[in-house]
Amino acid sequence: MEIPELNRLLGNVDIYLLDQILKGRFTKEMKILDAGCGEGRNAVYFIQKGYSVYGIDPNETAVQYCRFMAKSLNPDFDIHRFQFGRLEEIPFHQGAFDAVICSAVLHFAENVDNFWQMIREIYRVLKPGGVFWFRMTTDFCGVSERSILLENGKHALPDGSERFLLNSSHVDNLLKMGFRFIEQPKTVHVLGLREMGVFLLEKI
Repeated sequence: MEIPELNRLLGNVDIYLLDQILKGRFTKEMKILDAGCGEGRNAVYFIQKGYSVYGIDPNETAVQYCRFMAKSLNPDFDIHRFQFGRLEEIPFHQGAFDAVICSAVLHFAENVDNFWQMIREIYRVLKPGGVFWFRMTTDFCGVSERSILLENGKHALPDGSERFLLNSSHVDNLLKMGFRFIEQPKTVHVLGLREMGVFLLEKI
């Protein structure tokens, strides 16, 4: 397959999500929620291949674009699977999904309470045995030591952004909450500017 064909098939998918797709982590029998879907960059492959993918995002313009994109990729796709919504109040019932993906969203939590509010909602809409994949900024390599702690608990990072950082105590609390690791977490240290972690969990 040539590069242009790959681009059409995959879109601008998160490379770490692609890793899980290639491992066969998601099947067409699963209901998948893209939590914080934005304009749908991580949904392109799922839409084109007929997966049962849904999405929410607090940006109504992004949701409208996502719906347009979905219909252009797959005329039979139900565009109302993509909805306006906040992770703090996910508009789906308890245990609705077999998998939740959340790429570069949770680090925009306003504070630690807001972070856990979103995590609890993700936990609620996952079925027991459901998969939770997420990627966000972390503090396992000491990025916070080169950052400025802000009043709301977020950090002003060396790259100029303001983000909530996941640390080891937060991970311990995820496990106590009722998740377990499917794979060991991985982090990437970006040139001393920030650190991004990738997590794959299962709801017990």
